[in-house]
Amino acid sequence: MSNYVNPQLAPTTRPPRPVDKKMRLKESGGVAAWMMLAPSLIFLAVCSIYPFAWIFRYVLYNYDGIPAHTRFTGMRNITTMFADAKFWNSVGTTFEYALWKLVFIIPLALIMAVLLNQKLRGSSFFRGVFFMPTVIASSISGMIFTFIFATGNGILNGIFQNLGLISQPIGWLTDTGVVMAAVIIMSVWAGFGNYMLYFVTGMTSISEDVYEASRIDGANGIQTFFRVTLPMLAPVLKVVLMLAITGAFKDYEAIMVLTNGGPGTRTNVMFLYIYNLIFGTGANATRQIGYGALLSLMAAVIVGAVTIIYNLVAKKLDDVV
Repeated sequence: MSNYVNPQLAPTTRPPRPVDKKMRLKESGGVAAWMMLAPSLIFLAVCSIYPFAWIFRYVLYNYDGIPAHTRFTGMRNITTMFADAKFWNSVGTTFEYALWKLVFIIPLALIMAVLLNQKLRGSSFFRGVFFMPTVIASSISGMIFTFIFATGNGILNGIFQNLGLISQPIGWLTDTGVVMAAVIIMSVWAGFGNYMLYFVTGMTSISEDVYEASRIDGANGIQTFFRVTLPMLAPVLKVVLMLAITGAFKDYEAIMVLTNGGPGTRTNVMFLYIYNLIFGTGANATRQIGYGALLSLMAAVIVGAVTIIYNLVAKKLDDVV
C-alpha cells in the first residue's frame, strides 16, 4: 500500500497570525469607549486631581496668594493645626450638625417616600414639590431662610406671634441656644427631597406580589413596612445613608449665607472655617492658603475615616442579618 499523500489534499498547519493590538482595540470598540470617556476624564483631572495635587504643594508653606510672599515653614503648619482650638471646635460642631441632620432628614425622607408611593391622586405633583428645593442653589436657600428666621420681621416669628405661641420674637439667628435648630431646619428642607426620590425609586422595584402575600397573611400597614418594605429597601438605605453622611460633613455654603458661622462660633462648621482661612473672609482678614490647604487635607481624612467606619459597620450588619 502506497504512503504517498497528495500535497494539495494534505492538511496544512500554519502558525496563527499575530493579532495587532491596535486592530483588536478597534474591533472591540475600545477607541469609541475611550472617546466617550475622554470628556469625563479631562473634567476629573482638571477639576479634582489637579486641585488636590495643588493643595499638597503649599502644605508646608506660608502662602497668602502672592508668590513673592511664599515662605517655606516646614512643620509649622502641622504643629499649628494640632494646637488650633478653633479648628477642632469646628470639627466638633460639624459632627453635631451632621448627627442632628441625619436624625431628621432620613426618617422624614423615608416617611414621605412611603406616603407618596401610594397610588393616590396628586402624588406625582407632590414629588415634584418636595424635590424642588434640591435644585435651588445653597446660597439661595440661605437667603430664603434669612428672611424666614429674621428676628424683627421674620416670617416664622410673625406666624408664631399671630397664633399666640410666643410673646417675644425668637432670635433664631442670634441666640446660641436655637441657631443650630434653625440651621438644621434649613438643611433638612433643602435636602430631604433628593433622598426621598431614592427611596421612592427603591420601593417601585419591590414586587407587588410581596405586598399581596403580606396582605393575605393578615399584616397591617405598619407590619408590612417593617417586615417587607424596610428589609427589601436595605440596599438603597445604605447608599442613601452614605450620601447623607458625606453630604452633611461637607455642608457650608448655606450656613455661610445664613449665619456665617455665628453667633460667635456656634455654627462654624469645618469647611466654613477652612473657607474663611483660604479666602480671608470673616474674622480672618488675611488669607492663609498654605495653612488652609493643610486643614483641607485633614478634613478629607476625617470625612474618609467616617465613610470607612460606616462601610465597615454596614458590612458587619449585613453579615449578622
